[in-house]
Amino acid sequence: MINLLLVGAGGFLGAITRYGVVFVVGKLVSQPSIPWGILVANVTGSLIIGALAGIGDSRHIWSEQARLFLFIGLLGGFTTFSAVSNDTLALLRASNYLGALANVGLSLALGLAAVAIGYALAKAN
Repeated sequence: MINLLLVGAGGFLGAITRYGVVFVVGKLVSQPSIPWGILVANVTGSLIIGALAGIGDSRHIWSEQARLFLFIGLLGGFTTFSAVSNDTLALLRASNYLGALANVGLSLALGLAAVAIGYALAKAN
């Protein structure tokens, strides 16, 4: 039960932080041609998860509960893209280049397809 609470608390904090970033960036960029706020959140989240994973791998400081709160909860709530990026880096570090390429390609292609299908189904009803 404590693990669920850790993930949930981190997710809450990550989601409201993402909202804040998107709001602030939206105020700074008028007439955006792409969703800059989400891009900033995705890249920032990826940078942070990479740094925290690197610290954890080199110093072995993250407990399982800390990893649940930080990686799955906080950064997962801030941006799920950071988790895909971190998993892909782990595959690359393990020299699983095909797996890394498949993870990126499938995540992007299937995610986009799923959004399109969900959108089409919702519009049809």
